[in-house]
Amino acid sequence: MKSRIVLFLIAFLAWALLTWVPDKQHLLVGLFVAGFVSFLTGDLFIKRPRLLKHPLRYWYFFFHYLPLFLWECFKANIDVAYRVLHPKLPISPGIVKVKTRLKSDTALTFLANSITLTPGTMTVDIDADNGILYIHWINVKTKDVDKATKIIVERFEKVLEKIFD
Repeated sequence: MKSRIVLFLIAFLAWALLTWVPDKQHLLVGLFVAGFVSFLTGDLFIKRPRLLKHPLRYWYFFFHYLPLFLWECFKANIDVAYRVLHPKLPISPGIVKVKTRLKSDTALTFLANSITLTPGTMTVDIDADNGILYIHWINVKTKDVDKATKIIVERFEKVLEKIFD
């Protein structure tokens, strides 16, 4: 029941921020949609609602993860733009296997999405039981699992571990 309430509050807040129209009609529709979504899927998304009470997790998310993600995304955009504009298109694409210490589904999802949203890499598959991700990399620098993990995963993993695990 707690997970449905938490999902309802998050969904309604997101609705209110995205519509940005504080009239009665929009808020009523937002209440209905948030209630409907939380009723149908409340037990799927938030498995440990007690973790949402810790304010330090929000600190790490907003002041460590978001700046890190934006910085890594900026660097990757520059790298991919260079590769596209370079006359000989210096790429060496391939799929590499990386490991992670993250255990929760939410943490693994954030890690996979962080990798996928960073240009030049894309998460292809996740083996959650063994903590393994398969990543398509635009310029494979190494096929060694430990070295690839250090290059691709480690920067996000340290912060996501403090937030979600």
